Amino acid sequence: MLIFGHKPTISAWIGLAIIALNLGVALFGPLIAPYSESQSVGGTWEAMSPSMLLGTDQIGRDMLTRLIYGARMTIGIALVTTCISFFIGITLGFTAAVLGSWVDMALSRLVDIVLSIPLLIFALIILGVFGSSIPVLILTIAVLDSTRVFRLARALGMNLAVLEFVEAAKLRGEGTWWLISREILPNAAAPLFSEFGLRFCFNFLFVAALSFLGLGVQPPYADWGGMVRENAAAINFGLLAPIWPAVAISMLTVGVNLVVDWLLSIDARPSGAQAEL
Repeated sequence: MLIFGHKPTISAWIGLAIIALNLGVALFGPLIAPYSESQSVGGTWEAMSPSMLLGTDQIGRDMLTRLIYGARMTIGIALVTTCISFFIGITLGFTAAVLGSWVDMALSRLVDIVLSIPLLIFALIILGVFGSSIPVLILTIAVLDSTRVFRLARALGMNLAVLEFVEAAKLRGEGTWWLISREILPNAAAPLFSEFGLRFCFNFLFVAALSFLGLGVQPPYADWGGMVRENAAAINFGLLAPIWPAVAISMLTVGVNLVVDWLLSIDARPSGAQAEL
């Protein structure tokens, strides 16, 4: 089976399987979860049993159910955040590359200012002022992350904007949006697609980190980072409650990186003509 014209490696298949499993759990969570998201079904940190396969959390909720619902929240927020981030970063980055002059200067300096402030500190300040609602959380991370996408999109756009087919489109009188969407974006899709996977991983871990610090997804919603924080004290008693969400975070991160590594190896391969030379 070929994907993007190339046969996936064994590690890529493993990554795709992990991603597919997590997406399936996120999409069909309410149908497969044994209990409701906030339902208390036992005592504090009860051991694994046939009715509660991963035991219970700090207030007696089923850990498996919380993991399933947490997949919807954590993955969903990271995915939406990454999509918004790429829309903002690619649009502004390619615009700066095509228009140049003062537009490029103004956007680049604004991005430099944002990048000069540590990302976590910036996010904590914004969330501390405006609250930790899900829309604020998504927009905050998306805007901050778009600065990284902007730098990549601008670099790719500047390399492509000077090529002959773009200059020909300019001579035909095509507008900025045409140049971006029809000429530059299709030719920059491969590295941007790889970057999307990397940025998704970063945003996924960033959402989990904010939740662990108490400024991410708020109760009663389940979130993997928040579940680690809520059950951290169980480690003192040798219990596995905080391990399950941590393993879920690690597995999805590894799966996405396996696929991204495969995509990057495709980008690095020479074309057929180059290989013959």
